[in-house]
Amino acid sequence: ERDLLSYGSAVLVDIPGLRFTGTAREKAGVLAFVIDGIHPHDIGTIVDREGIAIRTGHHCCQPLMARLGVSATARASLAMYNTRADIDALGIALHKVREVFG
Repeated sequence: ERDLLSYGSAVLVDIPGLRFTGTAREKAGVLAFVIDGIHPHDIGTIVDREGIAIRTGHHCCQPLMARLGVSATARASLAMYNTRADIDALGIALHKVREVFG
């Protein structure tokens, strides 16, 4: 899981405007992020059309969203059944999100 988290961070950092939320050194296998100028629900809709399931919204933690200074985030959770190919597919889908929104 840690290897996938590290790999996922390396893949997603190349998405223009993507900012991670939650960068603790000892964190769970979750890639939480925002993309500047794009609402997380829009990110989720486009990624879903590519066959990838992520969570979007405030995740029942509005006080945290307020502290982070965002209204919502997108979140990809990684587990033992995920692969690097899954992360690559997410990266490709997020590049498509950038194409749609410029």
